[in-house]
Amino acid sequence: MVQRGHHYAIVDEVDSILIDEARTPLIISGPASDVTKLYYQFASIARSLTRDTDYEVDEEKKTVMPTEAGIEKVERQLGVTNLYDAVATNYVHQLGQALRAKELFHRDKEYLVDAGEVKIVDEFTGRTLEGRRWSDGLHQAVEAKERVRIQEENHTWATVTLQNYFRLYEKLAGMTGTAETEAAEFGNTYKLSVVPIPTNETNIRLDQADLIFKTEAAKFASIVEDVRERSDRGQPILLGTASVEKSELLSRELSKAGIPHEVLNAKQHFREAEIVAQAGRKGAVTVATNMAGRGVDVVLGGNFEGLATRDAVAQGFSPGTEEYEAAFEKAAAKWKPLTQADGDEVRALGGLYVLGTERHDSRRIDNQLRGRSGRQGDPGESRFYLSLEDELLRLFATGAVSWVMDRTMPEDEAIEAKMVSKAIERAQNTVEARNAEIRKDVLKYDEVMNEQRKVIYGRRQQVLDGEDIHDATVALIEQSLTEAVDLQLGGSFAEEWDLNTLVLDLQAFYPTQLNVETLSAYQNVDDIVALVVDEAVSQYELKSENFVGGPDTAKEIERDVMLQILDQRWREHLSDMDYLRDGIHLRQVAQQDPLTAWQKEGYLMFEHLLGAVDLDYVRYITHVEVAAEPAPVSEADEGLEGAMTNAVEVAPGATELPAREKSRKPLAQQGDKIGRNDPCWCGSGRKFKQCHGRP
Repeated sequence: MVQRGHHYAIVDEVDSILIDEARTPLIISGPASDVTKLYYQFASIARSLTRDTDYEVDEEKKTVMPTEAGIEKVERQLGVTNLYDAVATNYVHQLGQALRAKELFHRDKEYLVDAGEVKIVDEFTGRTLEGRRWSDGLHQAVEAKERVRIQEENHTWATVTLQNYFRLYEKLAGMTGTAETEAAEFGNTYKLSVVPIPTNETNIRLDQADLIFKTEAAKFASIVEDVRERSDRGQPILLGTASVEKSELLSRELSKAGIPHEVLNAKQHFREAEIVAQAGRKGAVTVATNMAGRGVDVVLGGNFEGLATRDAVAQGFSPGTEEYEAAFEKAAAKWKPLTQADGDEVRALGGLYVLGTERHDSRRIDNQLRGRSGRQGDPGESRFYLSLEDELLRLFATGAVSWVMDRTMPEDEAIEAKMVSKAIERAQNTVEARNAEIRKDVLKYDEVMNEQRKVIYGRRQQVLDGEDIHDATVALIEQSLTEAVDLQLGGSFAEEWDLNTLVLDLQAFYPTQLNVETLSAYQNVDDIVALVVDEAVSQYELKSENFVGGPDTAKEIERDVMLQILDQRWREHLSDMDYLRDGIHLRQVAQQDPLTAWQKEGYLMFEHLLGAVDLDYVRYITHVEVAAEPAPVSEADEGLEGAMTNAVEVAPGATELPAREKSRKPLAQQGDKIGRNDPCWCGSGRKFKQCHGRP
């Protein structure tokens, strides 16, 4: 979290940010290559496990539960001591999905493999569901099982549209020279009214009619002639192009004609301010893409401060030093009268001439280019040169193009026809309307995500603010176990209960001491729920008190686990929602409204997400344990009990949970590292995790 809150935003070039950029959402993404490896690794592990020994399958309920023996086998293969410590990599989830893929999903029944892709088969129609994928990493687990290439997951960690991001601010404002054409969208989307501020001096710039040529070659030839004529007189010229490619093409044409000029495009962006500041000098010719000129005034005659800075730096002085200040003052005194005299000459020549080499999709970009000329009541002139081969005309003004092409006229002769000018205006309106529709569509679909985002980020914020979630943890343990018992035993008679499966289920939730014999003494589901909940909560409360550092450590761990699970599950949910969004338009074929389907299914997926977060949290928080590593023992201390130092086992490259708290051992064995599956040091014959390895 790097932001303190969202109180007030003032946005410069507000139309560019809130309108032009708002067609695509903001995304934070990150690498997940290790996850792909994990799917293949767990598919291999799943193949080595044996049904009914290492895991139990309930085909009716479509669940697969690993046994204690199976978990130990997986831990040995992974080289970890506790499967439940790895919250960030979520080994438990990976194992569950690999086993489900192995036992519950069969090739040519639930899915088929076509051209190296796993495609879901619709159980009702028998057709493949193109573009659909199972969620929660199940699709990737099936791909790994079939040894086909795992489709690159969408590694989005967070996403928000610019519209919804800026609407987080209580107050929003901005400024730009070109907002009036988008006033309606500012009002509808952001509830912002557009207030025009009158110019300081009356604008006397001449905006000439467009000149239209049949071919691009004829257009550029005419531009070069126009530039040569005006440049020879000393009038400064700013040429605007729509792309880097076109700016370099024009630059080559000017060089061929022997016209000195500066080029400003994305390749020279670091010189932007310097080049544009001097674009008003006598005889200056500047070729610029539409990114040029932002925030820099084109002063007629040139900017004397910029020239003085250049001279001071050229002498080797660093800004801020006394030598630099002295050199700057001296150069400024030289350049100021020269630029003022140049400025007077340029005004007499008609001011800055802005020449646009083609129309942009948006009228506002054209207006920004024009606005470089005629500042503060200065004289100026602007004109656009177009050709029928320009992208805008070719794609959106086809009627006007064909009308002109049918007429016989020399290629180098410009067309000034109202019909063509109006066609250009209509083409720009068409593109602007299309872009507005895209923004509107993006926003409609993001409204669903925005509501979900508020819930998840609200929970995240509570954790980050240090809120105590211990009571909520206990409540979740009670709720999860109540649902687990009810799912297995509810709605059936006592003689029909499958207590073996229930015990396996409970072991996934917490290290239960209950067994089939104990549970079979009860004939009522509510009594079993009470027994299970009482054991789990008592065990967890005792564990919390016994952590190194006591309940305070437990509260830290609770927040850490919740944060990691929220983040991981939210990332998976974003990926699932992306898949849903990609294919939702196909619902139109079935006479469904895609937006309604998106809202409905998105809601169901979010409900599933919240349930999955709670389940994962309970499973991890009840199994996580803190490790106390022994301090190094000096020779002088031999025969005495060594001091224990608190330590947390952290997996490299991941923010992991504290691992197991190990009981103290006789000093002779304290240097040895005991694994959770090793025989306990006390000689009981039981495994360490089942004896002194318990809290």
